[in-house]
Amino acid sequence: MALEIEAKMRVDDFAPVRDALAKAGARRAGEVVEENIFFDTRDHALRAGGNGLRLRRNRDTSTGEDRYVITFKGPVAAGELKVREEIEVTVDDRQNAIDLLERLGYQMQLSFEKRRETWKLEGCTVELDELAQIGRFVEIEGPDESTVNRVRESLGLGPHPLIKQSYASMVAKRRGSLS
Repeated sequence: MALEIEAKMRVDDFAPVRDALAKAGARRAGEVVEENIFFDTRDHALRAGGNGLRLRRNRDTSTGEDRYVITFKGPVAAGELKVREEIEVTVDDRQNAIDLLERLGYQMQLSFEKRRETWKLEGCTVELDELAQIGRFVEIEGPDESTVNRVRESLGLGPHPLIKQSYASMVAKRRGSLS
């Protein structure tokens, strides 16, 4: 079982984070524009159980190349950081993936775009995420909680409150489509 272990923080500006990443010797790994489409059953059983099912298109901003990934995420475990089961499968056709999920009884519930800039530092992936509806965030995902927290501190993000809520939940709440 793969686990996603991450710290997510809201920031006003990416410039200080980029400066800290450069000073720490981080390597910039690219930038994508994502299309995120979330699915659930008619009765919202996935969301009710704390689970998520997503089809994501990653469009590389430098090459224009698209990559599609279906992701299942389990409920968030108790603890300081956001830790949850994550299963990902790469697919090569957006419409076939949508058709398959719909044939399995899932319906499109929510979609939104996100701009994501990726950096690598000390075994962690640091993502600078911007969503038009809700703002700017930094996500640090790594192999274990201590490494994630160490990178968070080294980037000067320790004082920023941790956010466990998903982007999907934040966007849906902003749009008024989540109770």
